[in-house]
Amino acid sequence: MVEWIISEGLTDYREAETFMEERAARIAAGQADEAIWLVEHPPLYTAGTSAKIEDLTDPDRFPVYPTKRGGQYTYHGPGQRVAYVMLDVGKRGHDVRAFVQSLEEWVIATLAEFNVRGEIREGRVGVWVVRNDKGQTALGTPPEDKIAAIGIRLRKWVSFHGISINVEPDLSHFGGIVPCGITEHGVTSLVDLGLPVTMDDLDVALKRTFEDHFPPVVSN
Repeated sequence: MVEWIISEGLTDYREAETFMEERAARIAAGQADEAIWLVEHPPLYTAGTSAKIEDLTDPDRFPVYPTKRGGQYTYHGPGQRVAYVMLDVGKRGHDVRAFVQSLEEWVIATLAEFNVRGEIREGRVGVWVVRNDKGQTALGTPPEDKIAAIGIRLRKWVSFHGISINVEPDLSHFGGIVPCGITEHGVTSLVDLGLPVTMDDLDVALKRTFEDHFPPVVSN
């Protein structure tokens, strides 16, 4: 059984980390159910284990939190749905790569609920959309913007951290970092794509598509 938790308002980042670590430990010990926790944070940057200091282009703009998740710099803030994914990867096959692929497919299926085609790109973390509504790049191809980020950590085969999907954040806030170390592509959101999607709409879509990619595990 997976418990869904939705927090209203803005959640402090360090409090979120503490909650995730404690819940993951309890899941690993068989003392708690798996959980998906949906939050929004105040404006902040996080630095994953592969973050390069030169990619923090405006270090004084928002608080910067070093974190043990994989990946580089990301932005979190109001209007962005963060889904913290505390699942037992051990019981789900002991395959980290397949687990990350399932997260990507879950995001893509969720975006498809709003007729948005999310895509994966080799060498680029996250989920991308092709912007046919914009002019072509210097290479003669449509530009691509990032709409969702993915970064996880495992402890005793239980995941924490997770995914973020841009609903209606202030996209200028991404300007203080090089998101995920990628300079040649932009960032977008569902509302930036012209879709009147609310956070509640996205939450419904996340729940509706979840079990297609993360079926319930059978306890021994």
